[in-house]
Amino acid sequence: MRRRVLCAGALAAALLAGPAGLTGCGRPGDTAGREGGTAAESGGTPGTGTGAGAGTGAGEGTGAADGTARPSGAGGREDGPETGAREEGSGTGRRAKTRGNRERAHGSGEPVYRRWGLTAPLAPRPRTPDRPPAAPGAAPGLPPVVDHIPTKDEVVFLTFDDGAERDPRFVDLVRELRLPVTMFLTDSVAGPGYGHFARLRGVGAGLQNHTLDHRSLRGLPYAGQRAEICGQQEKLNKRFGIRPRLLRPPYGTYDTATLHAAAECGISAVVLGRASMQADGLRYTTGPNRLRPGDIVIVMADFRALEAPGGASSLARMTTRLLRRIQGQGLTVGRLEDYL
Repeated sequence: MRRRVLCAGALAAALLAGPAGLTGCGRPGDTAGREGGTAAESGGTPGTGTGAGAGTGAGEGTGAADGTARPSGAGGREDGPETGAREEGSGTGRRAKTRGNRERAHGSGEPVYRRWGLTAPLAPRPRTPDRPPAAPGAAPGLPPVVDHIPTKDEVVFLTFDDGAERDPRFVDLVRELRLPVTMFLTDSVAGPGYGHFARLRGVGAGLQNHTLDHRSLRGLPYAGQRAEICGQQEKLNKRFGIRPRLLRPPYGTYDTATLHAAAECGISAVVLGRASMQADGLRYTTGPNRLRPGDIVIVMADFRALEAPGGASSLARMTTRLLRRIQGQGLTVGRLEDYL
């Protein structure tokens, strides 16, 4: 119920403040570029094989680095194959296949990747990340706002917001696939389930700041913004012994006061997303309607599945669908904190 209230708040904020960047609560505006999906794609539970989806979409995206709307590139069908993985003849493909053959699910003899509905193991991420120089902020001393990392590595970054969905199978997926993910946590949402996120952190997930109470920061007085950001820094430090370097502002809204408050609270970058994985496929805020190396992707829970009678948590399933898309474009998953 708390989650539904937050998303209702997102709609109200959008009506008052205009378009905003991609965030993990609610959907980006109807103007965002979209890649549709097919019924076959909506599968993807472990052991069911693969699905494929294609679609078209056009429109305008949101989430410019100044907190205002910006147009996307021309919409259209996503280029390249929808499923599969990097050809085994390539060096990374051979290494991934060898690693996948060694990794078996619970001693069953079945490769781990097949247990999660993938046709091939994920290609390993680079041992030495091609980390770009720090992006400049809007002014000296302010953190940059990013939705894409300019890297030569063929990686994208998976991020998850709020902490409302606590899927135990997602912990298994992250552990068994050694999947690098970043969780942006809101205390009022994730706080009752911090034990779940401690388990995720224990299998390699990064934990970052999504504010105390999920309030839209743009337009709030500086003191209020500082309390939201620094307050969550303190909560996460007390619970996990960490001080996050990354902030995702709720609903993708921010202003200059946000950047000043973030800097004072120890934030080194404000992170939006160029793409989001939703129930009906991938959506993009700007640029081509396909994944590119360096894209930051937000994976959103399928709340239609959650709210159905007996609806099961869907985060592992949504992530598996996205992994098939990533493999189909010859990409793999990088750890966001290694590049920012």
